[in-house]
Amino acid sequence: MKPELGVCYYPEHWPEAMWADDAQRMIETGITWVRIGEFAWSRTEPTPGDLHFDWLDRAIEVLGAAGLKVVLGTPTATPPRWMLEKHLDMLAVDANGQPRKFGSRRHYCFSHQGYIKECTRIAQIMGERYGRNPHIAAWQIDNEYGCHDTTVSYSHLAAKAFHHWLENQYGTIDALNEAWGNVFWSMEYDGFDQIEPPNLTVTEPNPAHVLAYRRFSSDQVVAFNKAQVDVLRPLTDVPLLHNYMGRELDFDHFKVGEDLDIATWDSYPIGFLSDRLEADDAQKTAFLQQGDPDMQAFHHDLYRAVGRGRWWVMEQQPGPVNWAPYNPAPLPGMVRLWSLEAVAHGAEVVSYFRWRQAPFAQEQMHAGLLTPNNRPAPGLAEARGTADTLAGMGTVTQVQAQVAILFDYASDWAWTAQPQGAGFSYFRLVFSAYRALRRAGLSVDFLSSSNLPTQGYKVILAPGLATLDSELEQRLSGACDLCVLGPRSGAITHDFQIPKAGRPGLSRLDCDVDLVETLPPNVHRGVIGGGAAQHWIDRLSGTGPDLLSFEDEAPALKGDDGLWYLAGFPDEALWDRVITMTAQQVGLSLHQMPEGLRRRETENHTFLINYNADPVIWNGHQIGACGVTILKKDAPEER
Repeated sequence: MKPELGVCYYPEHWPEAMWADDAQRMIETGITWVRIGEFAWSRTEPTPGDLHFDWLDRAIEVLGAAGLKVVLGTPTATPPRWMLEKHLDMLAVDANGQPRKFGSRRHYCFSHQGYIKECTRIAQIMGERYGRNPHIAAWQIDNEYGCHDTTVSYSHLAAKAFHHWLENQYGTIDALNEAWGNVFWSMEYDGFDQIEPPNLTVTEPNPAHVLAYRRFSSDQVVAFNKAQVDVLRPLTDVPLLHNYMGRELDFDHFKVGEDLDIATWDSYPIGFLSDRLEADDAQKTAFLQQGDPDMQAFHHDLYRAVGRGRWWVMEQQPGPVNWAPYNPAPLPGMVRLWSLEAVAHGAEVVSYFRWRQAPFAQEQMHAGLLTPNNRPAPGLAEARGTADTLAGMGTVTQVQAQVAILFDYASDWAWTAQPQGAGFSYFRLVFSAYRALRRAGLSVDFLSSSNLPTQGYKVILAPGLATLDSELEQRLSGACDLCVLGPRSGAITHDFQIPKAGRPGLSRLDCDVDLVETLPPNVHRGVIGGGAAQHWIDRLSGTGPDLLSFEDEAPALKGDDGLWYLAGFPDEALWDRVITMTAQQVGLSLHQMPEGLRRRETENHTFLINYNADPVIWNGHQIGACGVTILKKDAPEER
């Protein structure tokens, strides 16, 4: 498929006389897709049942007549004020017991059945009106599930739904008490209706209770999304999609994605660098106006897996954002770089947010491709340049990588419930593994435990995989030549107990975790030969061969020919050693990359992506500052 460009547009924000000119300028910029409607409920239904779609009809016709393909959003992320009058208890409740009030967006609880019926009603109306419209080429359901910490609600309706969910899971209250270990601290219940959400407890709640509530909350998102899917499917033949977020792990994206056709996500590299990434000051300064060199690619690869190969960037940052602690402007070239990097990882569409900067409300400081007074913003020329590059590049065909990472949302919920150390984070651990693979010049796939291939990978990494039974262990081993587990893999059962067989309970490697310890940020445990572990240490025993040892001679890496267990959270040097060892084990070629330069392979191209503010020379190729060099596969990559 040949990649295309898109943009997010809000016709309800601008005089109708501007729409045709906007559409023409989009076409002149090289844009072929436009997303509209995802926040427009108050304009399409200003009072209950009083429908006003005439303006949206005209907007779709104007955009479509210009040659643009429309993504139409269901407006359910922003219920209008009258909705709250009609459903007084629809608001989510935070962990402190306070309602998440009206006045911004995403002010609903996923467990409110009355609101879900309102959502399916408006989706039905829109589907009947626009489902066969020739200009509607895709539908976006809702907007950014989980944004603003809105997945988990502690409302009374969520509590009631949780009771039913628990009964379906456990059958009897005795089974739940046994599974959760509620004999501890006399936490045993007599009935499911006694179990409250795990907030406002005197001290730490039972982690099994917390993990169950996180699973329940994720399932509520899946059900909410599916309710709209089920309404729209019979009414349209075009793809259904949702726009996910960066480092949003509060619900299982793989399960939501099972009901959709395409995964999309919203990419804000500079915002993410200061808002949701741990990095030292020097690194954040070096990439202040570029974003982290691996953060975007991580999510491109993850959402390619969520979309089963089909994915887009629905919102691409084109200038300063409004929501991060600090909001510098991108360096020249970065908007083009981010766009082409997404294409390198398989994006079918890269869509910029937004067409014109809003002069009002919460996002008036968020740059677009145009300024509020309709002048070109810096990102516009780079979007045009990207379109020219794509026109001359042809199709970009993805191939299966040789290495993969198993990503598991429930592991994040588990380790958030009981981190055991302030420095431990599932995302940080997996991201550090991804960084190491990228430093080695490797392309990476992501996998879920429910969607493992039967074979085909040289290496699969599964760090921090909370629950690992023998069946999953066998499937992992069958899918690759070498599986690398740990640290903290196989540490708990589904119900947050230490497995009876011990940790990690591997059937084919004699390796036992005798105890764990967590370390403060300034303390590392050195490994003989170089590198160190940080944050988390598994103390291992067993007859499995020691491949690496800590300086006190305790095992740092145990393994045989096909299964390794890593005993600590590696720093960069240790990760690099481990990746080099895996490559030697399975015959994998590495391409060590300098700081800020990354490499991505497709069937016909090799992309060299330079996040640095200065040019880089690598293997005879000069890659410009904030630039992308695209090599045809029939051209020599290394000289």
